[in-house]
Amino acid sequence: AFKMAKHVQQTRRTSLPITFDPPQFGLDTCATSFLRAPHCPPVTRSPICIALVGLPARGKTYIAKKLGRYLNWIGLNTRVFNVGEYRRKAVGAKQSYDFFNPKNKEAQDARVKCAVEALKDVQDFLLREGGQAAVFDATNSTVERRKLILDHCIPQCIKVFFIESICDDPELIDENIKAVKVSSPDYAGINTDEAIEDFKKRIHMYTDAYQSLDIERDKDLSWVKIYNVKQRYEANMIEGHLQARLVYYLMNIHIRHRSIYLCRHGESVCNLYGRIGGDSDLSDRGQEFAQKLKQFIDKQKINGLKIWTSQLKRTIQTASYLPGQHEQWRALNELDVGDCEALTYEQIQEKFPSEFALRDQDKYRYRYPRGESYEDVVHRLEPVIMELERRDNVLVICHQAVMRCILTYIDTDTLVENPMKMWYIGWNLL
Repeated sequence: AFKMAKHVQQTRRTSLPITFDPPQFGLDTCATSFLRAPHCPPVTRSPICIALVGLPARGKTYIAKKLGRYLNWIGLNTRVFNVGEYRRKAVGAKQSYDFFNPKNKEAQDARVKCAVEALKDVQDFLLREGGQAAVFDATNSTVERRKLILDHCIPQCIKVFFIESICDDPELIDENIKAVKVSSPDYAGINTDEAIEDFKKRIHMYTDAYQSLDIERDKDLSWVKIYNVKQRYEANMIEGHLQARLVYYLMNIHIRHRSIYLCRHGESVCNLYGRIGGDSDLSDRGQEFAQKLKQFIDKQKINGLKIWTSQLKRTIQTASYLPGQHEQWRALNELDVGDCEALTYEQIQEKFPSEFALRDQDKYRYRYPRGESYEDVVHRLEPVIMELERRDNVLVICHQAVMRCILTYIDTDTLVENPMKMWYIGWNLL
């Protein structure tokens, strides 16, 4: 028992699954299951295809990219498959609205072929490449097209979850067309007014054949409908934890333009001595940074800016000069370094040499003795992410590890397409 306990102590430092075989004496089934289980259990054990449904200019691609980013962030190997990209590769980008006429048999056959090619890639990703979730981004606006998805997935034991975006607000539709569609590869080099006119005709082609998900006809399918972005939701046959989680996520996102500012706290006393963790006050230089931060924020002239901090003194003191509503989040506290609290990295290497080596092997999954890993931080930050999606303008004053985890969710490469504009404020204000 002593040897086993010692082995557990050596292996529990990371959040990877423990795979050693325990001795046959003195260990019941429950204990064996606990030792073998990963710290963060998988969200799903069955591959899933998440298929978007809706007319053009209803925000499907925006939702698809958000879902792909979110699912990858919580640890699911996810890929987005945009059928429009397959179509552009097969027949070229610049196709007039008549190409999308359901009565145009030649074009219809070409579009179905593109959808089948994308579905084959979905199968390869989920069944042979280690994928866990695929987001199938297309209109999928008819019963026949949705049956095509089911026929490719269900026999392969791939779950299917439909997300339909419905919008009958002309202003929202026009805004989406002007903001996204006219700048797509389909209209490269074409006059804006001509592009808008052609795209509206394209929508009309889809409208004639459009078949929405129906509570009677599709009662055995898993789906959720989103009406006018966040006005109303309708859900059917939500099966399992992941689908419930996706519905909750979809109920939180919105497309209003707003700014998110991420700011590390000012220099602390522990920073001066190179010590990690702790709950020390700001240094003199940290106080100077807090005052400069106020000047910077005042210049931005942001209406209704909310200030979020962790519950540690260095973030609260950094925000102390800022007017407005302040909220303290325990979830924003710095990564818990456990037994290494207030030590320097040199002291950690001297006191815990094996721990120091383990950390270098896998910094994301390494867990400090009696502390946390980056993976743990990601999981406790999920409520913060949900609230960020719901809110408008927010300044988040937090810590280095926490900020890294938030930045992996906010994809800075797609800020042009993402209405959640993000700014990072570092110590360079000084």
